[in-house]
Amino acid sequence: MNKLMIIGNLVRDPETGTTESGVNWCTFTVAARKRFHKDGEPDAEFVRVTAWRALGDSCAKFLAKGKKVCVIGEPRVHAWSQEGGQARGQMEMNADEVEFLNSGSGNTAPTDADVPQAGQETEERPY
Repeated sequence: MNKLMIIGNLVRDPETGTTESGVNWCTFTVAARKRFHKDGEPDAEFVRVTAWRALGDSCAKFLAKGKKVCVIGEPRVHAWSQEGGQARGQMEMNADEVEFLNSGSGNTAPTDADVPQAGQETEERPY
């Protein structure tokens, strides 16, 4: 089993969409601060998260730029080459669980009933 837990803040508003087969998704990027800083400056890891179906719908409804979340899921690295052949990569994960850690001012905080976990869904993920 390979699981990753990150706690951090969204760097931008979530993006949503639907696959050709009608499965909803929500993707967002979380900046998780590193415990140790390089040269005394704050440093962060940026992890792109995708939540599927009802969990994705809840994320789209309750998350926005700056919100703090805890995400648990399957990690993977997306690798590519830039022009000139320089190798690049980004940490990504499919969310199994998303916990909303602050509700912000004026927003309704989600309840446990509002936020399904990935294990509560019966269909396989479309990836």
